[in-house]
Amino acid sequence: MKTRFILINTSHAGNVGGTARAMKVMGFSDLVLVAPRWANVLNREETIQRASGALDVLKNARVVDTLDEALDGMTHVCATAMTPRDFGPPTVMPRAHFAALSSPAAQTAGQRPESVAFLFGSERFGMQNEDVYRCHACLSIPTDPNFGSLNLAAAVQLIAYDWREALGGFAVQSATQQLRLADAAEVAGMLGHWEQALADIGFLDPQAPKKLMPRLNQMFNRAQLSQEEIHILRGVAKAMQQAAAGPK
Repeated sequence: MKTRFILINTSHAGNVGGTARAMKVMGFSDLVLVAPRWANVLNREETIQRASGALDVLKNARVVDTLDEALDGMTHVCATAMTPRDFGPPTVMPRAHFAALSSPAAQTAGQRPESVAFLFGSERFGMQNEDVYRCHACLSIPTDPNFGSLNLAAAVQLIAYDWREALGGFAVQSATQQLRLADAAEVAGMLGHWEQALADIGFLDPQAPKKLMPRLNQMFNRAQLSQEEIHILRGVAKAMQQAAAGPK
């Protein structure tokens, strides 16, 4: 789904940069600012410093005068507010709402929106009632009731994370996948080296090897050795052979 983050009447340039960074980390890039305090906020030094690598998000961001312009093309709009409004949209927890929006059941029923916008109000006074009333849902981040005030960029990060998770997240390579695994020939070569080294130090009797080498083979296969680990094990075998040979 097309996703847009909208900041309304933002007063601190650093929060714009922090928002850009939070969005980029979660794979989002559509940022719109509605009547920020600084007309040149996207180019201010503090903004750029806080963006910390997310300059492409800032470059593509737009500054508009009205919320109408910011919402152009958006089919589902979510406000973020600490306190419910008497005549506003239903107040929901982000994860539960996002799960419902992105579920297969919603898609089958034709209720999955084509685009979603997340609205964040001013750091000084939050969202105006009239802006909240335009939304389909009011997201309430579950914070400590006695201290629920979140930094703007931090709130964006939390919403962006939960939304990315609802959309399926990103594929994460396991540590094993990131390593270059040794192939069968490399494992066999290492085992041959170990067989000779174990014989050299007297641990293995070549005339009666029993099941030692097949068991070592199974153990190393379970370990899914990387090429680097093969080199280490070959180094150990070489050291054993040198020790068995004695001083030269």
